[in-house]
Amino acid sequence: MAIPRRRHLHHSRARLLIPAIFATSTFLLFLFFFLSFLAPSPNDHNHLRHARRDDSLGGKGGGNEIEVHPSPVKISAGVDNRDLWSSRNSKFFYGCSNASSKFAKAKAITHPNRYLLIVTSGGLNQQRTGITDAVVAARILNATLVVPKLDKTSFWKDSSDFSDIFDVDWFIKHLTTDVSIIKDLPLRRGQIWTPYRMRVPRKCSERCYINRVLPVLVKKHAVQISKFDYRLANKLDTDLQKLRCRVNYHALKFADPILEMGEKLVQRMRMSSKHYIALHLRFEPDMLAFSGCYYGGGDKERTELGKIRRRWKTLHNSNPEKARRQGRCPLTPEEVGLMLRALGYGNDVHIYVASGEVYGGEETLAPLKALFPNFYSKDTIASKEELGPFSAYSSRMAALDFIVCDESDVFVTNNNGNMAKILAGRRRYFGHKPTIRPNAKKLNRVFLNRNNMTREEFASRVNTFQRGFMGEPKEVRPGRGEFHENPSSCICEDPEAKNKMDLGRRKIGKGNVAKKKDGDDMKKDIEAVVHDENLDYEPEMADPEDEDDEDSPRGEVSLGNSQVEVLSNGTSTDYDPFMSEDNELDEFLSD
Repeated sequence: MAIPRRRHLHHSRARLLIPAIFATSTFLLFLFFFLSFLAPSPNDHNHLRHARRDDSLGGKGGGNEIEVHPSPVKISAGVDNRDLWSSRNSKFFYGCSNASSKFAKAKAITHPNRYLLIVTSGGLNQQRTGITDAVVAARILNATLVVPKLDKTSFWKDSSDFSDIFDVDWFIKHLTTDVSIIKDLPLRRGQIWTPYRMRVPRKCSERCYINRVLPVLVKKHAVQISKFDYRLANKLDTDLQKLRCRVNYHALKFADPILEMGEKLVQRMRMSSKHYIALHLRFEPDMLAFSGCYYGGGDKERTELGKIRRRWKTLHNSNPEKARRQGRCPLTPEEVGLMLRALGYGNDVHIYVASGEVYGGEETLAPLKALFPNFYSKDTIASKEELGPFSAYSSRMAALDFIVCDESDVFVTNNNGNMAKILAGRRRYFGHKPTIRPNAKKLNRVFLNRNNMTREEFASRVNTFQRGFMGEPKEVRPGRGEFHENPSSCICEDPEAKNKMDLGRRKIGKGNVAKKKDGDDMKKDIEAVVHDENLDYEPEMADPEDEDDEDSPRGEVSLGNSQVEVLSNGTSTDYDPFMSEDNELDEFLSD
């Protein structure tokens, strides 16, 4: 009987112990979850840091790490407060190019027997500046402008006429109130009229045209100015600057076939992704040879590019290290990719590349394609049949790239050529769409030393040095650089933005804490425009004032340390100091 009693006692104790164990386990489990809830996750910091960027790139967190050879570089926290696809302060500014009430109508000031003809120089974008300035020159001279002739003999060898690239009827009609424009020079006494041909200096001011060209025009009645590129001063009266903007941003519309094909390319980029970056990549052998830079290709590169460089007799022996230190070397495709990844653009971003023949071909492009696998060009998103009507004409092909780059959410360039400048100005005028110009002078040091710094340091330095080079309003001081790149006279500040800021300040004075914060935020947004101003910006070439000196006697035009006397017929004793007939350098840099 003893054994059964013991078994019963053991069984009774076990029955009492099981609930106790269960209660204790439940309590410990609850305590564990409670402590886990209170403790921060070790990944919370990174999650919060990248949350905004992930949303902007479609939610793919893996696309936000920058691969820098030999080790990846992550995005720095410095970009978290910047929207990747829009300019922070664009809402405070807008393009404004309407004429003032003092700007007389064309009919009131145009003389009936004065005709100005111009022949542009270079590729599409250099010609665009020439056409824009020709309209303003005709206005200065109170003359009728004959539709400009395009350069057909330069480096680009394009036989296109004005009407093949631009809508000539729209051009004439849109500028009717500003300048009288006709398609052809009228007959004179029933016969073809041969205009008097002449040249003008670069950066010729309003006074320069009046002193040099007007006397000839009054006497000959029809004047043709050749090699017309950058032949008008950078600084002019405000109304004339606004006329420049009306021509460049409104009157110069591409011909319908180009517009239609360009819109197709844009639609195809939009179908693949909500946002896309357009990169204007100048890395052709000619471009590199002209720059005098060295990219690590050894004797083969030096021999090949040196042979090309000898085409330009005016170029001196190059100093590649000095050129790179001064920021005059185009970024390599890989460097552009590293910069973009450091700025926060992930590897899921779609990128359209507008370029000519890339030196080194696919081998040179491979690092960029590895960083941005979604890599497109007009040749990959359009068939040969679709591009057929344009492919034999460099300017028409360039116009297609121009449209896709202009419509992009972000425009990036590795150079400071004419297309980069014109698109930078255009994108400022139409809402300050993000336009990234590499701060090559500062970035050079970062790229050289990137293997000796951490991922975070690399990204942080790129973001620091690119501040002021991102297409924000007032990054470049008014009057600095080419007007076509920085059309400050045509950028106005929204008065409502000022009123909101003033309202915020008044609310601050009333002691409303919540409203004070709103006012502070508004104030910071507007003041950030000034803080982001690029004080280090330097134009690629010297940008003198007007060619003439205000202190020069009437009838003379200052040319640096020399002067050329203007004769009574408006011509000069010597035009040679201004330019040479074979100005291939300007032609080459036109795009």
